[in-house]
Order: sequence, then structure tokens, then C-alpha cells
Amino acid sequence: MEELVIRDADVVDGSGGDSYRADVVVDGGRIVGIVKEAAAAGCQRPKARRELDAEGLVLSPGFIDMHAHSDLALLRDPDHSAKAAQGVTLEVIGQDGLSYAPVDDRTLAEVRRAIAGWNGPGDDIDFDWRTVGEYLDRLDRGIAVNAAYLIPQGTVRALAVGWEDREATGQELDRMRRLVAEGMQQGAVGMSSGLTYTPGMYARDAELTELCRVVASYGGYYCPHHRSYGAGALEAYREMIALSREAGCSLHLAHATMNFGVNRGRAPELLSLLDEALADGADISLDTYPYTPGCTTLAAVLPSWASEGGPEETLRRLADDGTAERIRHHLEVTGSDGCHGVPIEWDTVEISGVGDPALADFVGRTIAESAAVRGEEPWVTARGLLLADRLAPTILQHVGHEENVRAIMRHRVHTGGSDGILQGAKPHPRAYGTFPHYLGHYVRESGVLSLEECVAHLTSRPAARLRLPDRGLVREGYVADLVLFDPATIAAGSTFAQPRTLPTGIPHVLVDGRFVIEDGRRTDVLAGRAIRGTPPP
Repeated sequence: MEELVIRDADVVDGSGGDSYRADVVVDGGRIVGIVKEAAAAGCQRPKARRELDAEGLVLSPGFIDMHAHSDLALLRDPDHSAKAAQGVTLEVIGQDGLSYAPVDDRTLAEVRRAIAGWNGPGDDIDFDWRTVGEYLDRLDRGIAVNAAYLIPQGTVRALAVGWEDREATGQELDRMRRLVAEGMQQGAVGMSSGLTYTPGMYARDAELTELCRVVASYGGYYCPHHRSYGAGALEAYREMIALSREAGCSLHLAHATMNFGVNRGRAPELLSLLDEALADGADISLDTYPYTPGCTTLAAVLPSWASEGGPEETLRRLADDGTAERIRHHLEVTGSDGCHGVPIEWDTVEISGVGDPALADFVGRTIAESAAVRGEEPWVTARGLLLADRLAPTILQHVGHEENVRAIMRHRVHTGGSDGILQGAKPHPRAYGTFPHYLGHYVRESGVLSLEECVAHLTSRPAARLRLPDRGLVREGYVADLVLFDPATIAAGSTFAQPRTLPTGIPHVLVDGRFVIEDGRRTDVLAGRAIRGTPPP
């Protein structure tokens, strides 16, 4: 007898088609039977050792978070309710060009310092891996939800070239090609870049194109955080489209937004650019989070020259009065490349987390507010905080536009990605709320998307991008990564004031046919594993 039958569910199967009522049978981690309208037809109903009454609930495929920063959280926090409680059954990590494999001892130490604001310093983690394959093996020991990995191009460059702003030599480029090939062979699904973050931003297009050719040869995709989301946003999107097409590589645009005042109302221009490329045969997808503020580290807004050489060199420059004044001028007057070519507005930069608990008073305030309290100029406050906390502060940057968010999420190649940073005392609520916020606010309350459309954005579309032949749909033979939610009550509990509040209206989540959320509570099940890429035949 099968393990589980989910009775009388309203199945929204991920295809975008109409919902239907059915009994769904699960056994051995897979969907083994779907009996539509079983009760109404009076037919023999499937039986199983356990029956779950799903009356009034929607059954959908598990949600796929196409842009996650859980690289260490999956290892640190077996509970991982931040994602499991949202119905996320698969996260794509290794984002924005910086993560923890492939590395050597030196590069690992540098990367840990550089992205401590994203993932914490990692002092509680046993970094017993160096290669992509070893990291995926570590995930296979048991994690809350599944994870796929992107090779981080910035980490690859740090390993082969260092943190200097220069072109790679031929020998260094060859080594980067080998590192990317090895990572793809070991199970990565593609490569990411952070082209406003050092050292990845130092790569010229020709270098990126060569690495993308390697990714394409293994059937992977390129996921860039491109060179500007501000003054040069459209040019940066064009650059990535042209680069990926030159390389013959599929393209997935990370957190595809149009931010800052210069881009208010300009989402249609981006969508027109995408439509033109798609009509010409380009293979492009994108992800967004359903909020207007962004989130990154305070150090990320600095001009790239200030970060050349790695974190210790950045701190040295900040400590020097003359160099610090140059940094201020780039930030406040000319617009630094780290701040997307737009002069910084300190009243939009809110501190969301610090590494040193003694600096907790800064959290929840903008730089402008803290400066006013201290009776000093905002740059003085920002500089002092960066030095005191050794580049650890994270920020919310309130620079987005609702009309752009709504327009982009309607696009036919759109998928959902939380870009969720789980560190800090006051993280962005997207880390805990992205997926229920889509379904509660933008489906039920605002009608921006239909329920069937939205579920397809969060399930089958990302599964197709990841080339997963048996995930993303409610189909017989597919892996039983499933979510049961109440369409009338599903909502993000997280807010900017209370960002770690869990969502409502999601009573059950299954990973590999096993309950990780049951009756609204996290179980002790660790059913997740590394989802490895499969090279084309």
C-alpha cells in the first residue's frame, strides 16, 4: 500500500493551466497517482497508509527560490524555517559571484571576510571542503530543503587572479576555464557573477564570455548581477544579453529590477529589450522579489577602486583621511560604480545588521538618522561604522519603484527569487516572506497575477531553467516536492518592523515526499540534498 494520499485537493499543477480537484498519491518520494474529481465521480478512491484531508487547500509543486543566500545557513540551521515555512523546496545558491567553492585556504579566508554581511563570518562552520563537488557532498549529509549551486565567478577570479583590477593573463584565464569546467562536472547548474562586487567586477566582457562558453558546453546558464541597476541599468542589461548570445549560453538575470530615481517608470523599456531578444531566439529568464527596497552590504556601495586588493586594503583606505575623502566624493558627488552610478542618498540607506553587538544602536536607522543623532555628516557616520565593524554592516536600500516591480513580475520569463539575506538583527522581510507575499498580496489582494500564473512563475519556470525533468509540476512520476496552502489566508508574516515572522496559511510542505512542515510546524526531517546539474547528452 502507498505511503500517502492527499484527498480532495485543489491542484494548481504549475503548468499555468486551470486548477482541478483530485486525490494525489505519494510513495517512495514521488507522485505515483492523480485521480481527478474522485469524490464527484463516485469511483474507487485510492488508499494509502496515511490520508491527508486537503479540503479547501491548494496543492502545488514546491516553490523554487531562484536567488538565495543560504550557502551557510543550510549548514548552520537544520530548522531553516525561513525558507521551509514559505513552501520553498529548492534554493539556488552561490549567487552574485561570491561563495565558498572552489577555494584554497587563502581565498576562503578572503571570501569569508568579504561576504560576512551576507552569511555571517562562518566561525561556527567546519569548512571541510574546497571544491564544488565537496561542498555539494557536504549538503548531501542532510539539509532542510534542496539546493542547487552556481559557480561564483568572483570567487574563481579571486582564486586564479586575486583581488586586483587588471586583465587576466592567458595562463590565469586558462585556470579559470578549468575551475569552471571542474565545477560544472561536479554538479553546478551554472555560473553567477556580481559585477558591482569585487573582484568579479574587474572581469572584462571577453573574459566573462570565455567562461560562459565553458558553462554552455555543460548545458548550464549564466546568472549575472550585472554592472548597474541604476544610471546604466538598460545598458548593463544589453551588455549581458549580447555577452551571453556571443557565448551561446543561456541567461538568467538576477533580481531584475529598475531602481533609483533615474529609472522610475522605466520597466517597459527593459521588457521591450527582453521581448526583442526573445523574439530573435535568445534564451533568457529572470527573477525578482516582490518588494521595492534592495539589500546588500554597506561596503558594496563603495567605489570599486576602494575595494581593490581585498577587504584589508579597503579598511586601510578607509582609515586614511585623504583616501577616505576621495571615497566620499565618489559616493556623494559623482556616483560610485558600487552605488550603480548614482550619487548616494544617505536617507535611503538603512542599517539592517552589524557584526559587533556593541554597534546595535545603528540597526533600524538610516545613515542620515544616525548622523543626525551623532551631530555629524552622514559620510563620517558611514565611514566610522565600516571601520568599527570591519565591513560587516548590511543595509536596506530604499530605492525601488512599485510600478516597476509589478510590470516585471508579469513578464512571461519571470520567476521568483527572494535574494534573502538571513543575517542581521533586522533583515529584509523578503528572506522570510517572498513566496507567500506573491500569493497573498499580488495574487489575492492586488490581482496582479492569477493564482495559476503565479504558481507557474514559482515552480515550473524555474525548474525548466534548471533543466530538472521531474520537478516543478504536479505530475505522475515527478518528485513529491509539494506545498499545501490556503489561498484565502496565505500571507507573509514578515514585515520591515518584524522581519523574522513566519508566514500564515501554509500548513504542509513536503520535500521528497516527506513532511518538513506539518500542521504549520517544522518537523525534524532533513529531506533536502544537493540537486546536481546534468550535462546534455
